[in-house]
Amino acid sequence: MIFEGYDAFNDPYVYPGTSVLKNLLDIQDVQTLEAFEIEISTLRAEEALPAGHLDVAHYCSVHHHLFQDVYAWAGTYRTVRTAKGGNMFCYPEHISTQMDQLFGSIKNGSIFQIQKTEDFVRRLAEFLAELNAIHPFREGNGRTQLAFIGLIAETFKQPLQLERLNRETFIPAMIRSFNSDLNPLIAELMLLRS
Repeated sequence: MIFEGYDAFNDPYVYPGTSVLKNLLDIQDVQTLEAFEIEISTLRAEEALPAGHLDVAHYCSVHHHLFQDVYAWAGTYRTVRTAKGGNMFCYPEHISTQMDQLFGSIKNGSIFQIQKTEDFVRRLAEFLAELNAIHPFREGNGRTQLAFIGLIAETFKQPLQLERLNRETFIPAMIRSFNSDLNPLIAELMLLRS
């Protein structure tokens, strides 16, 4: 599930001859690492997430918080090219610039200060689609994205019920957003608002 479908090129993050990400516990079995990663990141997500200014540093601190027990590089941008389902994510040499531009465009979250739920959700979908296309970390992007949009929603009194997220429909909506079709993602986020 976690490692399925990811393509990485010349990947220094994995143990030689495997697809297992190097980790702090030196787990070298994909299923065991996946189970540990899910368990520990879920526990960390239940804790208070780091405070911040809804900026790049804040986003990186959320990733670090969720994955600090698993990966030495938690909270640090990836240095390898990755793709999923044939879609290339942002090349590592452009991640810093793209993240700065994206987070600069939301002005510490102030663009989300909107009364109408529909407008809030549209802006959140636009932000989430761009963030997903950048995919700044080697692993844990989806969970960090969800935790962070949850923080945004909470900050601007537009709470999301993330526990209601349906992976069967949300993941295809994220894939469609990668191809510039935001409507399914907007619909998914609206379901989490009701």
